[in-house]
Amino acid sequence: MRFIGRKSELSKLDAEYNRDSSFVVIYGRRRVGKTTLIKEFLKEKTAFYFLATEELESQSMKRLAGVVARTTKNTLLQKAVFTDWVDLFQVIADYKPEEKKVLVIDEFPYLVKTNSAFPSILQNVWDEILKDSNVMLILSGSFISMMQKHALSYDSPLYGRRTAQMRLAPLPFTDIYAVQKMPFDQAVEQYAVTGGIPKYLEFFEDGRPLEEQLKDTVLSKSGFLYEEPNFLLKSESVTAVNYFSIIKTIADGNHKLGKIAGILGQETSSLTPYLSTLLDLGFIEKRTPITKKNPEKSRKGLYFIADNFIRFWFRYVYPYKGELELDNMQIVLDEMHKDFREKFVAFVYEDICKTIFVELCRNEEITFTPSRSGSYWLNDFDGDTEIDVVSVDHQNKRVFAGECKYHAKPVDAQVYFALKEKVNNATEIRKAFPGYEVIYGVFSKSGFTQRMLDIAKESADILLVNEDHLV
Repeated sequence: MRFIGRKSELSKLDAEYNRDSSFVVIYGRRRVGKTTLIKEFLKEKTAFYFLATEELESQSMKRLAGVVARTTKNTLLQKAVFTDWVDLFQVIADYKPEEKKVLVIDEFPYLVKTNSAFPSILQNVWDEILKDSNVMLILSGSFISMMQKHALSYDSPLYGRRTAQMRLAPLPFTDIYAVQKMPFDQAVEQYAVTGGIPKYLEFFEDGRPLEEQLKDTVLSKSGFLYEEPNFLLKSESVTAVNYFSIIKTIADGNHKLGKIAGILGQETSSLTPYLSTLLDLGFIEKRTPITKKNPEKSRKGLYFIADNFIRFWFRYVYPYKGELELDNMQIVLDEMHKDFREKFVAFVYEDICKTIFVELCRNEEITFTPSRSGSYWLNDFDGDTEIDVVSVDHQNKRVFAGECKYHAKPVDAQVYFALKEKVNNATEIRKAFPGYEVIYGVFSKSGFTQRMLDIAKESADILLVNEDHLV
């Protein structure tokens, strides 16, 4: 699969490479593309790339010695027996001292599992050898909690050594769609399942019906993604039944803390530690109305599954594991036929529209500088007012309010009129952004009626976005 996107990440790595001394920590959930990013960055550079595994420490030293031997073309190192990490790192530092080198330790947590003192060893190596030896050090890992604890936290021996860190996120829809050869709606529906995880994209082909690919990759017991959420949760030692129950409850459309607790028959206070862990790991996210100045303290926060595939799996796979174990895929397909496009994909489309809006602003197709983007709702999603996309430009005192319609028919002007009415009646928006100019937007995957197009031509305060481009 070709390398997609990651321009800002590569730019940051290049900037670090050009520093006299750099120590970068890269982390993120499995399959998100950390190794692919690193290997793209390493092209045409002198690099020592070491992938740690679950093995004896002596075997890890032997394999790293092999990496060093192949890079330096020093065959004697293949036969050398190292018993001290310091000696190995010294060989790397001494190789072509006048030339910039990159040392990558991928899946760093495995070395910590083998030897809990490894962070202290690496701290000493960095301070005494690597820092002043023309070496750029990159630590990478998929165990988010362990990376935070052993590479980033205040209690880690490595604290204060890093010069940069990046938590790699899934690819945005706009980056993927730019290289795909498929209609917009098919790209949206595929993204609703894959969520921009590069590894998942390898199993979904352009032009092949999504349903067929789901049968092979997700619904089949031998499919690569059949047990994926189990692997992801267990890799972070999140094995308690409570975690699965919480995610399943949210995936069923329950987003308020009180409602989640009620369905699970627990007190809200007892759920807080579990939610906190799931938030830290990136499995769920807490969203607040954009009018809230301190979202982290807001009681109006709603909880959502942060990963499209996990949301899909808990909605359409997990409830029917018994049938799927008996090779009955039809029950899942029947469920998808009921509401996959109307409810599941339409919800993801709102997030895609937020990404498209930011991209249009970045490309200066829209004169707007987003300070913060999100959504707005009154009380909760059962309230009277809900606005799909709301972005604030504090610099120019503007608010963008957008409605997203994943409909089969062109969108008519009534959607625009209803949006204006919602904004005009939203007292919280006026209080939060007094005197701000409001710009309206309507996103559609199926275009617009002529009446809507005519109104847009005459009005300076409305933008129409068909698929991923301005009309």
